[in-house]
Amino acid sequence: MKDKIYLFPVFIRIWHAINAIVIILLIITGISIQYALEGIMSFKSAIEIHNIFGLILIFNYLFFIIGNLISSNGKHYSLIWKNFSKELMQQAKYYVIEMFKHKITPFPINESRKFNPLQKLAYTATMYVLIPLLIFTGLGLMFPEIVIIRSVFNLATLFIADLIHIGSAFFVSVFLIVHLYLCTLGIRKHNTFKSIINGWHYID
Repeated sequence: MKDKIYLFPVFIRIWHAINAIVIILLIITGISIQYALEGIMSFKSAIEIHNIFGLILIFNYLFFIIGNLISSNGKHYSLIWKNFSKELMQQAKYYVIEMFKHKITPFPINESRKFNPLQKLAYTATMYVLIPLLIFTGLGLMFPEIVIIRSVFNLATLFIADLIHIGSAFFVSVFLIVHLYLCTLGIRKHNTFKSIINGWHYID
């Protein structure tokens, strides 16, 4: 039986490293802008840094999408709805009860399954719903004077765009916290962090 599986190709590791740094900086500057926390940085600097890393997020997201289209990694984000709700309940039961009894996960990671059902739902929703919402509303707020953007984000809807942007950012922040927590699970708690560096998933 294999003790490790090559699960994270180079482009995913590069994207993940950039994405992690960018998202954390966007959260910090976003909070600073939202609450005008001059103690962290000036309001003007927070906006400038936020906008720069917002643009980096866009290019990094395009890198992620193209990588998934030309590689086999994209298959891991494909939701198969048949029995999916049942699988979600099985995985939830494992996290809530069975994990603490040291039982085996119902959906172990292998070459064809990178995510368990809950992870797949969360990652797919984050990467294909929340991140696009952040990008779309962020561009509208960053460049409201552009005609093509103004046609959507006019003066009556800028406030709504801002709410969607903040709401999406909140859920991405929650995802980040849960993601980091789940990475600490397992017999050897450092293995998940090690995996995203060298590409190999270690089987407990």
